[in-house]
Amino acid sequence: MKNKKTMAIVQTAIIAAMYAALTYAQNFILPGTTSAAVQFRVSEVLNVLALFTPLAIPGLTLGCILSNLYNIGSGLPLDMIFGSLATLGSSVCMYLLRNVKIKNIPLLALFMPALWNGVIVGWEIEYFLVDGDFILGDFLFQGGCVALGEIGVMLVLGTALYFAIVKRKLDKKVFEK
Repeated sequence: MKNKKTMAIVQTAIIAAMYAALTYAQNFILPGTTSAAVQFRVSEVLNVLALFTPLAIPGLTLGCILSNLYNIGSGLPLDMIFGSLATLGSSVCMYLLRNVKIKNIPLLALFMPALWNGVIVGWEIEYFLVDGDFILGDFLFQGGCVALGEIGVMLVLGTALYFAIVKRKLDKKVFEK
């Protein structure tokens, strides 16, 4: 399969499918852990793929859209839009910051999902799910809870996945330029 367009579609689809499958599996095994305020969505570790290929951007975004279809029935219909926009923004920033490293770690890029999800999903929770007026302190708390889960996933699992890919040179074998 040497056709570049076909390879791009296949890689994008595989990333989307892995993200959705991991999210659905986690939600089946541990209900609520993929959509609560403090969430530890294991599939978010796949954001690391944006450090190696721009094809991860549409793959992660599509995977998030598919994953958040579940949330429509859980009372979070707008999460499919806003959560997916957060994933799109964070994966674009990760790709753009992929070469900015601190002691050989793309630390700034690894923080992007926490920043984007903290702000967007934190706002979504405060604006749509909390009764009453928008309160900045509550927004900061909600966003902080979301960001905390993202930081946990990205710094623990994401860093491990990043080094596993680099050490085995999978970035050169799988994500050909």
